[in-house]
Amino acid sequence: QVQLVESGGGLVQAGGSLRLSCAASRRSFRTNGVGWFRQAPGKEREFVAGITWRYNTNYIDSVKGRFTISRDNSKGTVYLQMNMLKPEDTAVYYCAADRLALRDTVVVGLNEYDYWGQGTQVTVSS
Repeated sequence: QVQLVESGGGLVQAGGSLRLSCAASRRSFRTNGVGWFRQAPGKEREFVAGITWRYNTNYIDSVKGRFTISRDNSKGTVYLQMNMLKPEDTAVYYCAADRLALRDTVVVGLNEYDYWGQGTQVTVSS
């Protein structure tokens, strides 16, 4: 079983940047896609960005051009670089692993992911 641990959240002013990390406990993690999700108070958890084991990526429209997802399999870590942050980006951010290994497309449905991390809070002040 894979354990994922998020880190890197914090409080930042609008226009600022943060880099989130998602560290996996198992080397075989490198054959699974990883997704970043977020959940704001009173809202449903939503897909933000994903990366496949072959480094294909996908983003929701609201973060395109501002967020970049990447992975370093040698470190078992997936990153989410967030630039030009906006107050509406405020949420708890979670990472999760695609439940199917070796998938070549990024899936966006929550039910396609397992092994959720505990989340990291991102707060963007105006």
